[in-house]
Amino acid sequence: MSDRPQAIELELTPADNERLARLCGQFDENLRQLERRLAVEIQNQGHRFRIIGEDAAVRVAREVLEALYEVAAGQHLEPEDVHLHLQQARLEGLHGDSAAQAPDQAAGDGDGPPAARRRDERDEEAAVIRTRKTVVRGRGPGQCAYVQRIRDNDLSFGIGPAGTGKTFLAVACAVEALEAEDVRRVVLVRPAVEAGERLGFLPGDMAQKVDPYLRPLYDALFEMLGFERVSRLIERNVIEVSPLAFMRGRTLNHAFVILDEAQNATVEQMKMFLTRIGFGSTAVVTGDVTQIDLPPDKPSGLRDAVEVLREGDGVSFTFFAAADVVRHPLVQRIVEAYDSQSRHIGGQGTGKGRK
Repeated sequence: MSDRPQAIELELTPADNERLARLCGQFDENLRQLERRLAVEIQNQGHRFRIIGEDAAVRVAREVLEALYEVAAGQHLEPEDVHLHLQQARLEGLHGDSAAQAPDQAAGDGDGPPAARRRDERDEEAAVIRTRKTVVRGRGPGQCAYVQRIRDNDLSFGIGPAGTGKTFLAVACAVEALEAEDVRRVVLVRPAVEAGERLGFLPGDMAQKVDPYLRPLYDALFEMLGFERVSRLIERNVIEVSPLAFMRGRTLNHAFVILDEAQNATVEQMKMFLTRIGFGSTAVVTGDVTQIDLPPDKPSGLRDAVEVLREGDGVSFTFFAAADVVRHPLVQRIVEAYDSQSRHIGGQGTGKGRK
């Protein structure tokens, strides 16, 4: 694909001035956001747009404008909406293999094999998670594959940086399975390891002491089910949120079990957790091997599990990269910067051992 600057014309239909105003945003802030992120220039007169820039960026800008115009038919657009649509388009376009991803980039003008476009659309539709309160969609090929692997395997690993949706999508799949009565309960587990701070002397009983570690899981549940329903399900023990240390000696049948922040589980703890899986259960393990808070002499159980298990029947691995981050665009830049620094330090070859 050529990187030479080009210009394309785009007319958004049907003509609707209110819808157009939602698309552009106040003082054209949504258009300016696209220009900054894609390094393109967007000109418009009414519903006629002209996009100028490098070939790949222009195609992505066109796709995002068309998608956002569809969304603007029924709702106001926030900067977050623009970011998420842009991130998904970039995942499928700029960051992917050009031959494989070009059909998505050019779907608006009919380029690319129709069969490939239909396959991508089927994959996205298959990655839709429906609960009573909300609908969650996998964004980009990585998240879509992750959701499908969770549904197809008894044990799934989601490994990658913060902001890639590993935990949120796993909780969504758990809620979907619970509401469909595929499982009888949901068990959410985290290692109680501090990220530098020391919280062991906080006042309160055991539940209150471990609550800070489990808060991200609660937040995801509240968004899926609402505060009152989550509280009722916890009281009935249909939803259980537990520190990893409390899992020893148990067998979890007909349950959807999620181990979050698994990079902070030791090798022994990881083996203990994986052997808790019972009949009719699904387990998902999520973590980021670049953010390990264990002491230097304690190897990460997540890293060890990747080496020991590999991929086999009933086990799947999904590895996310910085390009899969769907949070604020600054998060992706931060992850990429730290990755670049790690590669630079690792390549210096100082010969010094780790302290």
